[in-house]
Amino acid sequence: MGLLDKHIGTSNILVTSFDNLLNWARLSSLWQMQFGLACCAIEMMATAASHYDFDRFGVIPRATPRQSDVMIVAGTVTLKMATRIKRLYDQMAEPRYVISMGSCATCGGPYWEHGYHVLKGVDRVIPVDVYVPGCPPRPEALMEGLIKLQEKIRMESFINKRSNSPVVTENIVI
Repeated sequence: MGLLDKHIGTSNILVTSFDNLLNWARLSSLWQMQFGLACCAIEMMATAASHYDFDRFGVIPRATPRQSDVMIVAGTVTLKMATRIKRLYDQMAEPRYVISMGSCATCGGPYWEHGYHVLKGVDRVIPVDVYVPGCPPRPEALMEGLIKLQEKIRMESFINKRSNSPVVTENIVI
């Protein structure tokens, strides 16, 4: 795909593939839906504050799943909350991504063994793209998880998603 900017001059030509252009646009403007359930949500909010400035990666918080590209699940997922997470995930438009933040969201944390109501990982309800470990993970770990998600988006192919053959995606663990 060639792009020609006639305002600057005819010698400025940018040649790229459609996949590269689309992936660059998607990874540079991820709109997140925050789903903070417990203490990991405090670290997620600290990441969005001015000291860490999550916005510099193009991550903009949205209040509705219909405008979101990535869901960050942070905290203990109960069986009652799992149905709500699934419903919100289904309302997100394609392509959609999920970051599981913290031990509780990833594997149930210390609560799943002794609690009848705790889900042993959000990946039992929705597919997870990036796992961020910790109890609670530091804001730097969440930022690294976002960078790993951006790397995954950069390598996606629009053509493979449109074909009838199934595409195998891999989960990234920091």
